[in-house]
Amino acid sequence: MSEQFPFRPMRRFKQALPAEECIRILENAYRGFFSVIGDGGYPYAVPINFVYEAGRLYFHCATEGHKLDAIRACDKACFTVLDEPEKEPGEWWYHVKSVICFGRVKILSDPDERNSRLRSLGQKYFPSSYDLSSDILRNGPKAEILAFTIEHMSGKAVREK
Repeated sequence: MSEQFPFRPMRRFKQALPAEECIRILENAYRGFFSVIGDGGYPYAVPINFVYEAGRLYFHCATEGHKLDAIRACDKACFTVLDEPEKEPGEWWYHVKSVICFGRVKILSDPDERNSRLRSLGQKYFPSSYDLSSDILRNGPKAEILAFTIEHMSGKAVREK
């Protein structure tokens, strides 16, 4: 991760998660919220499936729409995930961990890299019995693959009481 911009330090630093824990959450979380600067400068955030691999997040999307228009206008983005909340026996409040990533997004153009990332996404979300290769051949050309390079990441553990 490059720290070219002086990102703000976490205000509640005692709740900060170590980088290894943030990566574990990114590797295991089911869905996150992808945010870009949308039309008219308004934030645009969408829940989205993703895969984390070696400092990057990968998403698939349609070949046109609000998200792609926003990325073409400004490649800066934010991605947020929540780990599964936990309760300790006898407690009513949750313990929640979250990770927020800031970075830059590009649309992948190399066919081999696109197919590799589609395969990674399919392996995460589809059942092992699913014919992933046929699906990629049939639907891969109808999708864009976004690569989000993480420039800054922080995680936080919160006890909601």
